[in-house]
Amino acid sequence: MGVDVAGLTRRFGAGRPALHGVDLAVRQGEFVALLGPSGSGKTTLLRILAGLEFPDAGRVRVGGRDMAGVPARARGVGFVFQHYALFRHMTVFENVAFGLRVRPRARRPAEAEIARRVRDLLALVQVPELERRYPEQISGGQRQRVALARALAIEPPLLLLDEPFGALDAQVRKDLRLWLRGLHDRLGITTLFVTHDQDEAMAIADRIALLRDGRVVQFDAPEALFEHPADAFVAGFLGDSNRLPCVVAGGLACFAPLPLPGMATSLPDGPALAFVRPGALLAAPGEGAVVQGVRHDGRALHLVVAAGGRMLEAAPAPGWDAPRRGDACALSIAEARFFAAQQ
Repeated sequence: MGVDVAGLTRRFGAGRPALHGVDLAVRQGEFVALLGPSGSGKTTLLRILAGLEFPDAGRVRVGGRDMAGVPARARGVGFVFQHYALFRHMTVFENVAFGLRVRPRARRPAEAEIARRVRDLLALVQVPELERRYPEQISGGQRQRVALARALAIEPPLLLLDEPFGALDAQVRKDLRLWLRGLHDRLGITTLFVTHDQDEAMAIADRIALLRDGRVVQFDAPEALFEHPADAFVAGFLGDSNRLPCVVAGGLACFAPLPLPGMATSLPDGPALAFVRPGALLAAPGEGAVVQGVRHDGRALHLVVAAGGRMLEAAPAPGWDAPRRGDACALSIAEARFFAAQQ
């Protein structure tokens, strides 16, 4: 089921809007991450889609149906909250069955059907042995799976997840996000997923909507966002980059006081910013900078160098196999992305 958002605006009080003219079109069966810094509007957008908030302006359509005035209970949307919101006084079985039991009598399945569906879902999320336990008796990762099973029990055409891995440790997060992506691929449910973790979004989303100050800055595939950022915010937000002020004159960017050679750019004359990935800032034996740190991640060497009063992340140039802390070096740029400074 596709989702179409047009001109969505939401204000809380007299400050700037939490959402400001948001447009978004999600294709049926797509897995989309809503990514951005705190306060960018991600959760507000998700809550409006769920019917837990209503916009001040704009339109939401889910599967072609206008959601204006449609309450959350009538939308048939599965929602997984950041802290799971499991009922502590209910067993895992009863938590998953809840959405089915509260349906109007005419639409409520028989008890045998509820039991079958709950057990099928617990098997699907790989925790069938937990049905008699209570939420406080299971781990955070297990609670996450139970919360997802509860959201899926109503067979929603649209699944919304609000930072579902935020309370978990790093390894559990990694395992669960890959499991979630596999589950999505098997079920084919349109899914929107809020996160502030760019690695998470890049790893599992088909497309990423990057939000800033209540606006969608760029909506594209992960590799397109990384390789072709729309502006300086996107370039600086995704991945690690050295953010280097420069001045453009006659098509040449000059980086003084940094000891870097000038670099050609198509920007007009004036102040600018260059974003240089650590692997594209190359250090070689020479003068102008000093190696302050050396780290090996199992695949490559990573350097921290001091130059022009700044600490920069760099990589050893081809042929420099054993840089050490304290070595003098010269820097060069293999590739950079330039943006006018006012952006």
